[in-house]
Amino acid sequence: MSEENGFEKKIARAKEILEKLMNPEITLSESVTLYKEGMKELKEATKLLEEAKLQFEELNKEES
Repeated sequence: MSEENGFEKKIARAKEILEKLMNPEITLSESVTLYKEGMKELKEATKLLEEAKLQFEELNKEES
């Protein structure tokens, strides 16, 4: 799985989770579980974004 593809999938999953959390019929237990999963997805997506940013910065340094 490429980093970009992984990033997009993690953001899409986080959006799915957010939609589920907005359901008024969700139980507290389900909402806690979904919240934890959503935060994990966002943390991993942020990590992928930071790694891509570092690679971009390295490429810019090499070109200078």
